[in-house]
Amino acid sequence: MSLVTPFKALRPAAGRAAEIIAPPYDVLSSSEAIERAAGKPWSFLHISKPEIDLPAGTDIYSPAVYAKAAENMQKMLDAGVITRDDKACYYVYRIIMGSHVQTGIVAAASVIEYDNGRIKRHEFTRPDKEDDRVRQIEALNAQTGPVFLAYPDAPAIDAVLTATIAGTPDADATADDGIRHTLWVVRDDATITQLNKSFDALPALYIADGHHRSAAASRVAASRRSANPHHTGDEPYNYFLSVIFPAHALKIMDYNRVVCDLNGLSKDELLAKIAAAYSVTPSTAPVRPAAHGEVGMYLAGQWYQLKVKPELIPADPVERLDVSLLTAHILTPILGIADLRRDKRIDFVGGIRGLPELEKRVNSGEMAVAFAMCATTMNDLMSVADAGQVMPPKSTWFEPKLADGMASHAID
Repeated sequence: MSLVTPFKALRPAAGRAAEIIAPPYDVLSSSEAIERAAGKPWSFLHISKPEIDLPAGTDIYSPAVYAKAAENMQKMLDAGVITRDDKACYYVYRIIMGSHVQTGIVAAASVIEYDNGRIKRHEFTRPDKEDDRVRQIEALNAQTGPVFLAYPDAPAIDAVLTATIAGTPDADATADDGIRHTLWVVRDDATITQLNKSFDALPALYIADGHHRSAAASRVAASRRSANPHHTGDEPYNYFLSVIFPAHALKIMDYNRVVCDLNGLSKDELLAKIAAAYSVTPSTAPVRPAAHGEVGMYLAGQWYQLKVKPELIPADPVERLDVSLLTAHILTPILGIADLRRDKRIDFVGGIRGLPELEKRVNSGEMAVAFAMCATTMNDLMSVADAGQVMPPKSTWFEPKLADGMASHAID
């Protein structure tokens, strides 16, 4: 089975992308989605967050929500706002956020290769979140939230991207947040064949974001496979919607930590305990770590630069991560936080909010200490996935986010 395949995308009709595209379903609350969709009858939020069209207080996991999503999608199809290509194509997708540009391929990725581990994951998933995505896919008979994948060095694929974006785009829109999303349809048979061969030659693809979406697609495929006596392996349900970027082009931001108390310690006691594993240097300016082993700490109105002692950095790809070192030497033994997933004393702040957000959380008294992390690298992520291990919670924050609505994958 091919690693990826072209498909007949459901996508905005000509000139309609700006009315449709929306942030991913899981980055907005229901109230935020209502605000973002106000006055936008064709916003994809009516499909990805359909509770916004139901009475306030509706359980977001109720059958009525999934039914509303299907109803709203059908309305957009009937109105011609969304159309379906009559030929299986690949799609080149470029995102521009400020000075950062990343360009990738929209494709249908193989569920079998995901199940077999060639499409590699690095996170655990939660059954309740998988269940939600399964219900959404089944209600729509389509996958609408793309899985964010990365491919290792592949100059032949890079060359196709470069050549394609020299042409006229089929969709071009700037979202509310100022991020520009542009799509080119790859219809040429020779180019499609070239991409098929280039992807099939890759040893692996890596999930950057979208573990619940890919796991849900696998569950739907297994269900449909068992229910189909004429299953061949070529059915659309055997593939899941993905956008695949070159790993070297991706931007991972820091994912920072804030803790609400010092576990009964005074400021000086905390500093003394930290000094057993890190050098501690006060700073007159905010500390944004620039290298592996460094952490910025904001405590009682003062920034500190922390540098882990080199002999404490292990070879294991998970244990050597900066977020793992912080947990092993500060969060757990000193601050008493053993379970990052469940402990209410810790919170996480995406790097896109900047260091001022860390200062704000501490200065307000809401939190007692903040830790600014060095961003995890794609090489770190791929090393963990290659080892068959999982990243610690809240290790990566990818920006920019993919837009929902630019392309969807019907599985009928």
